[in-house]
Amino acid sequence: MAEYQSSGHAKYDLKYHLVWITKYRYRVLRGAVAERARELIRQTCEMREVQIVRGAVSADHVHMLVSAPPHLAPAKLVQYIKGRSSRRLQEEFPHLKKKYWGQHLWARGYFCATVGAVNEETVRAYIENQKWDADVEGFQVVAPESP
Repeated sequence: MAEYQSSGHAKYDLKYHLVWITKYRYRVLRGAVAERARELIRQTCEMREVQIVRGAVSADHVHMLVSAPPHLAPAKLVQYIKGRSSRRLQEEFPHLKKKYWGQHLWARGYFCATVGAVNEETVRAYIENQKWDADVEGFQVVAPESP
């Protein structure tokens, strides 16, 4: 069974698989740079109450499985992580600033997929087993009319 987290008004278990790459796929995340990138990512996640379930810093990309609170959109989370880490890494490692003269260490996009304890088939089956009215749009009203 999933371990649920709590906030003021919600219980949740939201996990995301995130991947992003360095600009031009340059293999710059090695040695001290990779160690510092990992540390900066950990700090940013801790500040945003995001738990890192698993992660890996490769030479040209980062893979993470994170558990995030519901008020934090995955796009915002990636924006915070990539922005802070890019800025700090380029300040601390001058050779990166020369390689990335436009001040962008990371490529524009990222990959994000949800991960959960219940798969899509289970949710579909649960919804299909509810009482349906005649609506065929896939979003049904199952509450009976009041007397």
